[in-house]
Amino acid sequence: MRTCVSGMAAGSSMEWLKSVKGVILDMCGVLYDSGEGGGRAIHGSIEAVKRLMDSGLIVRFCTNETQNTREKFVQKLRAMGFDISVSHVFSPAPALVRILRERRLRPHLLVHDDLMPEFDDVDTSSPNCVVIGDAADKFSYQNLNEAFRVLIGLEKPLLFSLGQGRYYKETDGLKLDVGVFMKALEYACDVQAEVVGKPSADFFQTVLNDMSLQPHEAVMIGDDLLNDVGGAQRCGMKGIQVRTGKYRPSDEKHPSVRADGYVDDLAAAADAILTNH
Repeated sequence: MRTCVSGMAAGSSMEWLKSVKGVILDMCGVLYDSGEGGGRAIHGSIEAVKRLMDSGLIVRFCTNETQNTREKFVQKLRAMGFDISVSHVFSPAPALVRILRERRLRPHLLVHDDLMPEFDDVDTSSPNCVVIGDAADKFSYQNLNEAFRVLIGLEKPLLFSLGQGRYYKETDGLKLDVGVFMKALEYACDVQAEVVGKPSADFFQTVLNDMSLQPHEAVMIGDDLLNDVGGAQRCGMKGIQVRTGKYRPSDEKHPSVRADGYVDDLAAAADAILTNH
């Protein structure tokens, strides 16, 4: 029976945290809510990150953010007050670029305009695969149909999706994420996408390798029950869900995925971890 904790006072019920040496943090919905002007930090999250980093724990950031390059994304968070290094942030686009090079693939890109610089050195002539990310307003019928035509026209259709989230939260409400459009292309072309980013086991393992930790030595903190918590648990990590961002009360009654702990926000998660560390 996994523990279910609420708020700061319940940290003592998560004694398994004593063996934790590292913390992996999701970003959107945990550190901040995205939106106009770059979004805003969630109350208490800036100080919580600082406390975790000052504690001697190894801290890394794992995001499916694909509306900005990693560098621009970190700049935005620094402007909010977070002390975060680019080298400590793991996102899908750089991981995919490595895959494209290793497999000599030429993508048709359906991604956000602000992510395009990540692919500046990638050959996109005569595409032999399709890549989709969180393209936001670029997810028009015309652009989706163009991606569909490229994909279905390939002898061996190959689709990459930068994450597979269903929705995320911005300051003005919930927004559809890339996973919805990934499923549409999968259905239309009878193909299964290769997901780069959470909940991919390879993606989580890359972060663990950078931390020089085994899965049982790390905990994932996220607002997405399936991709953050569930993905981490399948890799052998523990997973804590925060009740911010895209969290829904129904998450705590999910039939197949159960977090190892539930906390009100990142500040409460930091309290629980540091109390038991």
